[in-house]
Amino acid sequence: MYKKLLLLSTIFFPLIGTAQKKAEDWKLKTDKDGIKVYTRPLFDSDIKELKFECTLNATLSQLVAVLLDVKTSDEWVYSTKSVTLLKQVSPSELYYHSEVAVPWPVSNRDFIAHIIVTQDPRTHVVTVNAPTVPDYIPHRHNVVRVPRATGKWTLTPVGKKAVKIDYTLMLDPGGSIPAWLVNMFATKGPFESVQGLKKHVQKPLYANVHLPFITEY
Repeated sequence: MYKKLLLLSTIFFPLIGTAQKKAEDWKLKTDKDGIKVYTRPLFDSDIKELKFECTLNATLSQLVAVLLDVKTSDEWVYSTKSVTLLKQVSPSELYYHSEVAVPWPVSNRDFIAHIIVTQDPRTHVVTVNAPTVPDYIPHRHNVVRVPRATGKWTLTPVGKKAVKIDYTLMLDPGGSIPAWLVNMFATKGPFESVQGLKKHVQKPLYANVHLPFITEY
């Protein structure tokens, strides 16, 4: 039961942005099934920053479509209890709320993310940013609002149907969970989510998707 709690800092995959870093190098924690997971310390937090790298057999449109299809993220993002689309600003921008299941007696966590998708017209590299907006909706009873989360998805095409994913995340889960406990198993959550993403992106729903704001390789 407690392993699931320890992974709380690693399950908010659609949360995106950047974080202030120490000069220390990334340390490889997991290298399995084509997925590499790294951690490193931060200046302003006892919780370590996370990075993962992998290459998936998919198009840019397929991956972006999955990340924007927030209502299905509970099918592949580790420990997601519920997801609600709050506002669709444009085809490439939205706000959503998600609650994360945590074992009793610790309270569940929730967050609001603002997803924004952009693409470099020269390199075709896609960046998915989504800073958390803690006060976008009222706090819920018996659920701890995540006060701070930053990260970044970088999707780099490496072929007609292959994309290299680089993702970083720094998260403060809020509440009284000790940082050393959160960091202890900080690689399992993202590893399982990426495995879920590999399967999810291959579903028929995304097979022929072509997003008008994404230029393929």
